[in-house]
Amino acid sequence: MLSKNTEQPFGSGTDVMSRTIEPRETYDDRLNHILEAATRVIARDGYEKATMRAVAKAADVSLAGIYHYFESKERLLFLIQFRAFNSLLNNLKEKLYGVEDPVKQLRLMVRSHVSYFAANMPALKVCSHELESLSGPAYEELRHIRHEYYEQTRNIVDRIALKCEPTNKIECHVATMCLFGMLNWLYRWYNPSAGRSPHGLANLISEQFLTGLLGQSGMPNGEEEATDTPS
Repeated sequence: MLSKNTEQPFGSGTDVMSRTIEPRETYDDRLNHILEAATRVIARDGYEKATMRAVAKAADVSLAGIYHYFESKERLLFLIQFRAFNSLLNNLKEKLYGVEDPVKQLRLMVRSHVSYFAANMPALKVCSHELESLSGPAYEELRHIRHEYYEQTRNIVDRIALKCEPTNKIECHVATMCLFGMLNWLYRWYNPSAGRSPHGLANLISEQFLTGLLGQSGMPNGEEEATDTPS
């Protein structure tokens, strides 16, 4: 469910959401239903080809009903991406709280990212493909959140790099972007309902990334190998 804070950014001055008299629970349920339908449509058709009429059909509401909640297609795209990136950032901060070891932090970051998008695969495609489809204040607000998420992850990679030998030259920005490349390409091949579980996949990605970064397994002595069974 979207909170009040989630609804306010980008265009809050004339936001149609502030003009409704529906009960909050009913309003949020309908808004989320339309956003989920819009995410599927934009993931399928691309932002440029997707239409508000197609979103209305996918959500099984009237076109007028769509405009009751969203004044434009741009507003839809903004909220889809804002909800995803804001959730990723807040989830990461919550999971890292009290954890000092950067290797454990890296594993938590990957697990959080994979778990979120395994449950929201169309959103992953939209966020990966439509980063440049917004402009102005909407783009800047999302850019700020994305940059903070990058900085959180980059800080983890920087600290892991300190574990390496001085002769092992690591480009931490490149390493961080390669990690995001692995994570954000999952929508092209990964089926969460078949094969490896999200938890098991996250463990595998973490292990392979750490092995490449450190030149050896990032798994502490005595820690069990990655499995598909959540601990």
